[in-house]
Amino acid sequence: MILLVGLALIFPTWTPEIDGVNSISVLEQVEINGTGHELMIRGQDKNNPIIIVVHGGPGVSQIPYVTKYQDLLEKNFTIVQYDQRASGKSYHFGEDYSNLSTDLLVKDLLAVTDYISTRFNQKKVILASHSFGTYIGIQAAEQAPDKYEAYKREDAVEDWEVCKVSGTN
Repeated sequence: MILLVGLALIFPTWTPEIDGVNSISVLEQVEINGTGHELMIRGQDKNNPIIIVVHGGPGVSQIPYVTKYQDLLEKNFTIVQYDQRASGKSYHFGEDYSNLSTDLLVKDLLAVTDYISTRFNQKKVILASHSFGTYIGIQAAEQAPDKYEAYKREDAVEDWEVCKVSGTN
């Protein structure tokens, strides 16, 4: 029983509700480029500008922790956290990850962006990333600047060559 409670805390299958007529607080699996990606979407008004957050890692999901620190952002933005392919709840036992690459993670991010832009009827979104996610984010912003209103990076990767050979390219 203690193990189940511990796993539920580490890997939540819910997100706390946000009060409000036009609010959103969902945790859902969405198919992106042929595999399920876990998305957590939270905000007090679905019509607010959208921020898509690209987590670090590789393989380090932020979803279990975000409700601890993003609540102030949720007042003025709709925040989309997603688990990258093979990370967190986007890891699927039995799935073949031998083709996993940073190029594929960039393609996934571009497809997530398209999905979110269409779902919320917003032509552009804000892209935010940190650590290893900056490598993915900067490439997406470079490949499709028309999709992004702005790009914010934090704790940026400085040695791109290390990212390329760190097991994902």
